[in-house]
Amino acid sequence: MEGWPAVAWLLLMTNIADWLKPVQSRDFTTKDIILLHPSTTPHPGAFKCFTCQQAVDNYECNRWAPDVYCPKDTRYCHTLHMMDNHGDSVSVTKRCATLEDCLFTGCASITGNGRVCSSCCEGNICNVLLPRNDSSAVFTRTSPLVSSRKSRTLPLTIFSIRFLYQS
Repeated sequence: MEGWPAVAWLLLMTNIADWLKPVQSRDFTTKDIILLHPSTTPHPGAFKCFTCQQAVDNYECNRWAPDVYCPKDTRYCHTLHMMDNHGDSVSVTKRCATLEDCLFTGCASITGNGRVCSSCCEGNICNVLLPRNDSSAVFTRTSPLVSSRKSRTLPLTIFSIRFLYQS
């Protein structure tokens, strides 16, 4: 009879352990992105971005982001992250963007209200993470703005040829 309290205690602990669920990460991983089903592209070079308007945090944004391709006139994914004074997310907005939308990236303090950080990236679903500081609030590209030295000298070459023929 003395063993029954120990058996009862073991059964109780086993039931409690079954009730407890492991804590799930609220950040998306590369594996999550790979599991997104492939589909046919609407135009050559088509890509997708996570898109949301003023979500409460990154998880809610990425979780409910529609799985659609960006418009043809866009080339980048833009993220705007607003934080309170403690660095906690207040608002997350993600969208497809043009080059002009991505010229001003970085972080700025909002007087008495925290901080806002903006970032842009180039690539399919590249805006998984949030910019939280100047190190992550950047414009990342897969190709340079000016692709080669030759293209920088082309206008000078054309000008030189015109100048020679006018003389």
